[in-house]
Amino acid sequence: MGTGGLEDKGAGGAEGDKEDYSYFPHSLSPRHPYTLHPISHSIKAIASKLLKVVIGTGLMSLLASCDVFKQPEPPATLNSRYNDQQPALSGDGRWLALVSNRNNNNEILLYDLRSERFITLPGLNQSNIILESPSLSRTGRYLVYISSVQGRPDVALYDRATRRTELLTQRYRNWVRNPQISADGRYIVFETARRGQWDIEVLDRGPLIELDIPDGTPVETPER
Repeated sequence: MGTGGLEDKGAGGAEGDKEDYSYFPHSLSPRHPYTLHPISHSIKAIASKLLKVVIGTGLMSLLASCDVFKQPEPPATLNSRYNDQQPALSGDGRWLALVSNRNNNNEILLYDLRSERFITLPGLNQSNIILESPSLSRTGRYLVYISSVQGRPDVALYDRATRRTELLTQRYRNWVRNPQISADGRYIVFETARRGQWDIEVLDRGPLIELDIPDGTPVETPER
């Protein structure tokens, strides 16, 4: 009786109550254990797309490391989408020094207002040094600024004629800030916390330096 009842129940719902196994994983489907159902196709499609993304990302990284794609050049104009601040003009009004983060680091740029282009400063900007507070001499030959390495600021001088940098306060044990250079490049004034408060100091570079005068040593201006 028990068995017959079960058979009658199964026969009675032969067409109307068919069980749908189409969305069962193939390992759980009692009727078609090896049939790939729609869910299996979806998993395969997702896995295929993920594999393509991984391969594409790896290929792009490899090409980037080989410098196949060049990084975009920073714009050659002022007032761009980058932060340009702390402007300083040379005495003759031609050169403009400023601090910018165009290369993801605080660095000093020099802009020629006459030709409206940026000028290279070889050896000045480095990735591990933060530069700020620029000041220019009369014709822009001498550039004085604050150079911070590992958080410690120093007053530094850059000579565009020789392309060399000199730290002027390397032996100072006190904090310094806001340096300014005289028009001829001989005197540099800055703030110092030598006495536990902010005072003013004047540094004389001496009478033997080459002064920045209109008929002095010419400065080359290579294009950026």
